[in-house]
Amino acid sequence: MSRPTSTSAQSILLQLTNSPSLASSRSRKRTARESHKNSAVAQKLYGIKAKLHHAKRHAEKVQLKKTLKAHDERNVKQSDDSAAKQGALPTYLLDREGQRDAKALSSSIKERRKDKAAKYSVPLPKVRGIAEEEMFKVIKTGSKKSKSWKRMVNKATFVGEGFTRKPVKMERFVRPMALRYKKANVTHRE
Repeated sequence: MSRPTSTSAQSILLQLTNSPSLASSRSRKRTARESHKNSAVAQKLYGIKAKLHHAKRHAEKVQLKKTLKAHDERNVKQSDDSAAKQGALPTYLLDREGQRDAKALSSSIKERRKDKAAKYSVPLPKVRGIAEEEMFKVIKTGSKKSKSWKRMVNKATFVGEGFTRKPVKMERFVRPMALRYKKANVTHRE
């Protein structure tokens, strides 16, 4: 026969089982155990399953590191030198007055880069596309002149300063000396 428990003991048991602190401790313990289980599984796996598991874990870790880095960078404060005022300031105000967080700083740098790129962008849609037949001439090779994988360039081409030809046998695009240019004459509106 079981001895009947007192009402106060029953109420304490009910409170413990339904309390949010117990539920949170359970979930905390479960998450703490997960890493051990994952480790045990990773050690037992072999072959293609092991490769897939490791790739999945690696992707998770990379994603975690990215989010952590993003969170860290958001809260970083840096002193802003552009907000220097005339007259002397007391030392306790020096580091406080001009601060910028890293997010605003990086966005301003990106904007500056975009402006610089827009300045030197060439209006490419106005340039007419050249057909392959117009640009290249097919060269027949081989003893019977049956192979036709080589092409000769008909237009002027930029080859740069350190240009060296491939061996003649492997050269797919033949560029005549008269059409090779080391300096490109690029005109721009600015």
